[in-house]
Amino acid sequence: MADPTQWVKHVELYVNSSSTAAQQEASVDAIANLLKNDLLTLEALVREMEMYLTTTDSIIRSRGILLLAELLTQLRSKRLNDASIESLIGFFTERLADWKALRGAIVGCLSLLRRKSHVGVVTDDKVKAVVQSYLQNLQVQSLGQHDRKLCFQLMECLLDRYPAAVRDLGDNLIYGICEAIDGERDPQCLMLSFRIVEILAGLFPGPSGPLADFAGDLFGILGCYFPIHFTHPKEEDVDVKREELSRALMLTYASTPLFAPFSIPLLLEKLSSSLPLTKVESFKYLSYCTSKYGVDRMAEHFETLWSSVKDATYVSPQTNLSTEVGFMSEMGFQDSDIMKQAFVLLQELVQQSNGSFISLILDDEDIKIFMNSLNQYEDFDNIPIDIRQRLHAVGRIISVCVNTSIASCNKVFESFFPLLMTYLGLSVAEPHENSCLAEDYNPPGRLNFGALYLCVEVLSACRYLVGSDELTPIPDFANQTWCVMLHNVSKSLATVFVSLLRSNVAENSQNAYICYGVKGLQNLAMFPGSLLAVSKSTYDSILLKLMSVVTSDINKTFLWTLAMNALVEIGSFLDKCPDSERLSSYESIVVEKIFSLISSDDLTMPVSLKLQAAFEIGATGINFMLRVVEGLDEAISATLSAVYAHGNRKSVEPTIKLLEYYSNKVLPWFHKSGGSEEIPLNFALSIWDKIENNRSFNLDSLENELLDATMMAMKQAVGSCSEGSQEKIINKALGVLLSSNCLEWMKSISGNTQSEVEGLQQIHKLDSFAIRDEWITSLIASIVIALCPQTYIQNGKFILQFFITTLLNGHVPSAQALGSLVNKLPLKITGTPLSKNLCLDEAVDMIFHSCIWTSYNGSTYERGSSEIDLSSLRLCSLSPESDKIHATIGLAWIGKGLLMRGHEKVKDITMTLLNCMISDGDRGSLPNSKHPSLVCNDEDLHHQLMKSAADAFHIIMSDSESCLNKRYHATIRPLYKQRFSNTVMPILSTLMLKYDSPSIRSMLCRAIAYVVSDTPLTAILSEAKKLIPLLLDCLSMMVEDITNKEIIYSVLLVISGILVDKNGQDAVAENAHSIVNQLIELTTYPHMMVIRETAVQCLVAVSELPHTRIYPLRTQVLRAMLKALDDPKWVVRQEAVRCRQAWASIASRSLHF
Repeated sequence: MADPTQWVKHVELYVNSSSTAAQQEASVDAIANLLKNDLLTLEALVREMEMYLTTTDSIIRSRGILLLAELLTQLRSKRLNDASIESLIGFFTERLADWKALRGAIVGCLSLLRRKSHVGVVTDDKVKAVVQSYLQNLQVQSLGQHDRKLCFQLMECLLDRYPAAVRDLGDNLIYGICEAIDGERDPQCLMLSFRIVEILAGLFPGPSGPLADFAGDLFGILGCYFPIHFTHPKEEDVDVKREELSRALMLTYASTPLFAPFSIPLLLEKLSSSLPLTKVESFKYLSYCTSKYGVDRMAEHFETLWSSVKDATYVSPQTNLSTEVGFMSEMGFQDSDIMKQAFVLLQELVQQSNGSFISLILDDEDIKIFMNSLNQYEDFDNIPIDIRQRLHAVGRIISVCVNTSIASCNKVFESFFPLLMTYLGLSVAEPHENSCLAEDYNPPGRLNFGALYLCVEVLSACRYLVGSDELTPIPDFANQTWCVMLHNVSKSLATVFVSLLRSNVAENSQNAYICYGVKGLQNLAMFPGSLLAVSKSTYDSILLKLMSVVTSDINKTFLWTLAMNALVEIGSFLDKCPDSERLSSYESIVVEKIFSLISSDDLTMPVSLKLQAAFEIGATGINFMLRVVEGLDEAISATLSAVYAHGNRKSVEPTIKLLEYYSNKVLPWFHKSGGSEEIPLNFALSIWDKIENNRSFNLDSLENELLDATMMAMKQAVGSCSEGSQEKIINKALGVLLSSNCLEWMKSISGNTQSEVEGLQQIHKLDSFAIRDEWITSLIASIVIALCPQTYIQNGKFILQFFITTLLNGHVPSAQALGSLVNKLPLKITGTPLSKNLCLDEAVDMIFHSCIWTSYNGSTYERGSSEIDLSSLRLCSLSPESDKIHATIGLAWIGKGLLMRGHEKVKDITMTLLNCMISDGDRGSLPNSKHPSLVCNDEDLHHQLMKSAADAFHIIMSDSESCLNKRYHATIRPLYKQRFSNTVMPILSTLMLKYDSPSIRSMLCRAIAYVVSDTPLTAILSEAKKLIPLLLDCLSMMVEDITNKEIIYSVLLVISGILVDKNGQDAVAENAHSIVNQLIELTTYPHMMVIRETAVQCLVAVSELPHTRIYPLRTQVLRAMLKALDDPKWVVRQEAVRCRQAWASIASRSLHF
């Protein structure tokens, strides 16, 4: 057992009024740990604390009781014996009368009452004693917010966990609860209050129970809170949201039918409010109460409820014209929140009433008059807006009635459907079983738009009704009245819809008739075949018509889009609700036609539209997409054959579009939907089969876009495959490479690495790649870029040497592949060692001992050295000088791969790049003997080499879309950019101080700009004081060269980020004068508008600096803004006005300067 001196001090510290909250919390934790570990018993603790629990000093007594309660809270999972629980609950029950120690008493009761049965619980007798003490002693509304919240939590716990013990208290309990919650205004306490009433309603559900006597009084308290609104300045200042509180009150209103005589009249009265929120809440509450109270209690209010719904939706509808183009959604109207909730209430009433409520709607004189007057509104363009709103409202009302139940649907059809068909010139008396749709059908006169709209809305509602889970098991669905009537007229109705799509009708690109013609055909085609509502012949005719629009009416964009969307919806419906007969029709009419379109050489339909149609149709189901992919594969194979073998340049553009769609749409769709990896695997292998079978390519260098598209598709395909499939692809590619013309020497190589190197050097002696060889090399690089780190690569050493050599021809994908290799190779080879296997250390050694690298004197840069010595690390003396440029790019990508995985060799690459940048200082002055007309002289090439070395830092630091990213499974170590920046920036800063040569300093500035621009801002802010002067020097040096405009903009964004961040304010203030001078210079930068705009915005941010720092600069800035006000771009002038206002506000009122 613990020595009392070890824990008594914690008790004394807790009860000490001068202790902080943190000290009190630590004391509780310390004592609780002793109790949990049985180093201290609860009985011993209570004995030692007796004087703190019973003292006459109210402060010490309240703290002592609260300490005991807090300890019990922490011991809620520790078993206590029944005697201890009985003694403790008795003590806390008595202390409920001690108002000065009330908080501790409530917390103690809660701690004991919330205990689980397996650790000891309070008996019902003791629970009843707690409730009686609560009702007798607690005046809840006289307490503070926190204590009231505790009181409500205690009552909620009593009602929720011990209903049997509290039920006997009856009237006293209900009266006490009414007294406790009356007048409560705090949101958190109200949430608990509403919950208490909800539980209380479940405790006394009977119509003759205690709650029935108090229902009026209790609802009188609750009714004052409707509707819920906050008086707080900001809703986010409180923990409880208005919506949460409103829902809690709604649940309370609906918790018992005993509230119905009071809640329904109140809610109906609130519907007359002029406040939109009150109306929305009233409809919402009425809907929920209707579902809980039952039809018997709501029946007496049916007429009033219908009148309220009709007034909100039909008499005084509140709709807005949709901003979206087209009429496919609710005739261009958007329902207000009031209307939405009114329709929810309408649906609930129709569903609950078993037919009695719908009679009110169908017999309503206003609705009848409107339906009978539809012949007055035949032409859509001549229908006034208010009549359109009523038409929309009637359509919504009828739709709600139809999709609620079969009985209500039958009643609507019997009442209104024959009338609508009459307006459309049809009859529902007899079925029409023509074999196909009458394409030459002409409606008599202008088709009645009102009837057309309502007919389509009814069809949509019927389709929703059929799709309802509750209704589908009904066996005689097809024999229902509505289904029989629809079957009789479906053929003729489809003919009417088709007539609206003909060219002489579809003149207006946004014609409402077209919209509802297509929507009507779509609805008819989406009824299950088992209902017999629409025959198979009608279904097939609808699909044929929609497909004819897709294939023929490509110039009618609006109609084409509607037809395409309709076919997609039909396909999605078949995927969700399979129907073998309908599915067969859809595949033969739609999918096969799309398949033939992809493979067709017919140019009347653009390739882009063919691909869009193919993908959208295919995306409706996996089986459809597989068929579409088959067509795409055939089309790609055919066009590639035409390009490779015959040099058909007309096939290049279609092939590029096919490959791009495959990469950007099809492969990501399969990856997202979890489809088989056979698709990307077969695609990649088919490309290699095509290359293998075509030994000569009739292409020229103008087809680079085709190569780029093929590479992207290859990367996407390989990246989507598993390691096993990737091994198949890389092995296939290696087989093609080894059989290519330029590697015939490989057949005689026995595996000696030196021979391989010599052969590869022979490749480099070629002036350039053959076209086929370039394709092979590029596509192998694409494969390597997209491989997973776990994928095994055969002949890895050969591949590495191959890429090292090909990058010297300026082949950038080879450099990217090298970077990907060193990023993903395993550190060590596991299993049986093979001579041609490759691990990371071997790869790095091969690179650092290759023909592009040499280390003089065996020395390398050491991170901790105080002297910067770059003379020992160089690129080797490649000839010509352009090879060094290619090698520099290769080292950049290799360095990026190493940096991302955190390999230490990246520092050697970094130092080599730095050596290239400052090598101008070792060259001395070049002779001017060469003729100035020679563009590619040694000086120009060396300058390009220095620039390439500086640009390498952009490659290393920037995020690449083409390789070394998550999509292509790169190994990415967290914070790699920050670590590189922290390493290289001190070196670059030192070199800036060391060298005076303008050419060297310009390259160092370029490298600094790249590093800083791609470093996360949070890392920049910590070094802002050092970096700002450096960045300003960079801007001043780069501003003269027009090619630096993108870099200038990147640096300017970094400075902008520092300016607007609070953590950078000190650094900015110290350099305010220099910053302002540089920004003013950039406000007139002629080569890029966004630089001028950003510079002015930065000056606005500078105006927020301390007054003493910027006041001397005000005149200079205001003069600069006078010039900016004459900028040719409006955006810059607008920012200049803002800037002038900001700086003028800190200057004197007189602007004479």
